[in-house]
Amino acid sequence: MPRHHASRGILVLESPWELDEHDANRSSVVPFIEGIAKVAGDTEVYYANFYDKKSFRTALHCLCKIPFKNIIIYVAAHGQGKKLGGTPMRDVIEPVGELSHRFTITGLLLGACFVGAHTDLMETFTRGNQLRWCAGYASETEWLTGTLIDCAIINQMLSLKKSDFSDRDTIIENLALAISPFHDKYTIGRDKDGKPMLLRDAFQCVVQPGGQGHKPLTASGKIFQRAVQLRRDEGA
Repeated sequence: MPRHHASRGILVLESPWELDEHDANRSSVVPFIEGIAKVAGDTEVYYANFYDKKSFRTALHCLCKIPFKNIIIYVAAHGQGKKLGGTPMRDVIEPVGELSHRFTITGLLLGACFVGAHTDLMETFTRGNQLRWCAGYASETEWLTGTLIDCAIINQMLSLKKSDFSDRDTIIENLALAISPFHDKYTIGRDKDGKPMLLRDAFQCVVQPGGQGHKPLTASGKIFQRAVQLRRDEGA
């Protein structure tokens, strides 16, 4: 008997957090994401754990089976340098980009510390595929705060239609709408040297609209500029 599926999907690939010595796989972003799906409606959540490069690829292919109209992949893990959960950024972004051609994967959110500092890699491995945005954090990030920001972004970007992804300004506008409730000058964590870092400097995002001639470009500055305007308009 054929199953009915929602039109939108969130695929979560998560590495164990071990936030304290008693965290026996207790902490997870999945309940938060399931809450977003219930609020948004018409959205299904699938998730799997990964532990290294090999298990990441296995988990990714296990999850990518249903042709939703809009898929966001959320990779949640500890980050260090150019690795997430012990997996090099290239081995995370590149296979997601490859699968974006077969499945409508529009966004990739890297919920991990420090990897967002490497926007050059994010631009390189989103070029020429169907990913329309890729985001991450350039600093160490508070776990709960980062998860709440991620939820806001996923919730907003799920609402976009196919035509919306053809315009860079529309993508930026929606990312700004998502992040505007969070103050851009909030100290979300510390950089690799231990210095406090503001949200506007920590959150980095690459945008690549659909259509011929569009290239992936870092848009974080424009996103926060617009977010500040939205917050001012809200308070006016």
